[in-house]
Amino acid sequence: MNTASTLSLPAHGFDARGVAKRFRHAAIFGALESLNHGETMRFVNDHDPLPLLQQISQRYGNQITAAYVAREPGNIVIDFTVQLGAEQAGEAQQAPASSSSGGCGSGGCGCSGSH
Repeated sequence: MNTASTLSLPAHGFDARGVAKRFRHAAIFGALESLNHGETMRFVNDHDPLPLLQQISQRYGNQITAAYVAREPGNIVIDFTVQLGAEQAGEAQQAPASSSSGGCGSGGCGCSGSH
């Protein structure tokens, strides 16, 4: 019974289906940036968010890992886990609060892919 999964922290739920599309990516980035090292956000969506996964990879690099829990039509579940061992980990966590560029974490992003 002493397995890694029983020792890990519970996942924080994020159901993207209930968030308006124009706010969705900004809300997801904000939720990810509120997690501490080792915490997981369980993301639920009705479609496979491949562009979002690419944006997360570009924005956070190795600091956030993604693992599919379910990947079937109409039911996508992904666990995003924060691993702050990568370089620039502290900067990535703090960038939205100190940035004046209006990034996703500041709520000023329409996620047009221009950043």
